[in-house]
Parts: sequence; C-alpha cells; structure tokens
Amino acid sequence: MDKKGYFKADDKLAVYKVAKAISETMEISGFKKTNMIRQRSIVTMCIGTDRSTGDSLGPLVGDMLVKYKMNGVHVYGTLDSPVHARNLEETLLKALTIHPDAYLIAVDASLGTLDHVGCISVGCGPIKPGAGLKKELPAVGDMHITGVVNTGGFMDFLVLQSTRLSVVMKMADVIARGLHMAISEYSSVQFRDTYNDTYNVL
Repeated sequence: MDKKGYFKADDKLAVYKVAKAISETMEISGFKKTNMIRQRSIVTMCIGTDRSTGDSLGPLVGDMLVKYKMNGVHVYGTLDSPVHARNLEETLLKALTIHPDAYLIAVDASLGTLDHVGCISVGCGPIKPGAGLKKELPAVGDMHITGVVNTGGFMDFLVLQSTRLSVVMKMADVIARGLHMAISEYSSVQFRDTYNDTYNVL
C-alpha cells in the first residue's frame, strides 16, 4: 500500500494485504465479531456492466464470489445479472428489504491517475457510483472497494471502453480472493461448497 492507501494488484502479497485492509475496515465501520460467530449477514453490491471492459470489474468480482458459495453472503451484480446505473436504486432497495440488517460492501471500478492504474483501494463508508461520468446515483455501502482501471479526466466513457481486460481481471481476482479471506475470519463455520446462499438480480 502506498501513502495514499492504494494496493498494487500485481504485488505478490496483494491478496493478503487487501484481505487485511478489508478485515480492519469492516471492524472500524461497524461489523463486529463475537466469539468468531458472525452476527450479521453480508451483502456485496458489485457495481458495473459487462458492456464496458473498464466497468466490468464489479460484475467479474461478483461472478468470482458466487463460486465461493459463502454462507450468509449475498452477492448482487454478476456478468449475467449486472447492477448498473439503470437498476442500482431498485437493486439497493431490494437488497435492503430482503436483508435489512446486512453489512453492505460496495465494489466498483474507478478512474484515477496513471500511477494508480491497476491499484485497489479499500475504505470506510459509501461510494457514489457514476460520479466520474456525471451520473447522479445513490451512495452505496458501509464500506467500499474500488479498483483504478484507467486514467480519468477526459472522455471518461471512451477510456472505460478501451481499458485492458487483463488489468481488470487481475484486480477482480485479488478483490474476490481478498474478500473471501477476510469474510472467512468472521465465521466459526467453514463455508461449504454444497451451500449457495446468493441472490442475483434479474
């Protein structure tokens, strides 16, 4: 992590560093653990669309998380059922209605400076999806994880469209594995491959 709080996805220890940051942020932002038994369910809101390479980070993370089949973790936003600008508000309302006391983790792509491309940031509080593209969308998350997929500042929509898939895939893998590792800390029960407790938005 550099002094601004970014983790480089190509760091050999990236998964462990991101997992540690997620775990610490969860605790700081109100997700408590008592005797290693999770008290609240978790909703991961993986925001983005498969129609844009740069904006596919969220759905890719969602697809990877679904495969872990984690007990008590509800995944919204996959490649088949993405959560994007047009359905975010409706999906967020649905998630909070079904899981009123859930801890909400928002995952989204972002644009930044050249030296931060390929880096992951973990932080407390919500994010404002679409802010870089001048879209007015609701704030999402008790905490957030963002991946800087490309540089921003000019023709952001086209920049997202021309982002390299390899950069996005590498970050998605680190974020998904980091989330799985961090969330596993909060459960006294080993997650079983036979149990699938996820909700995808149609």
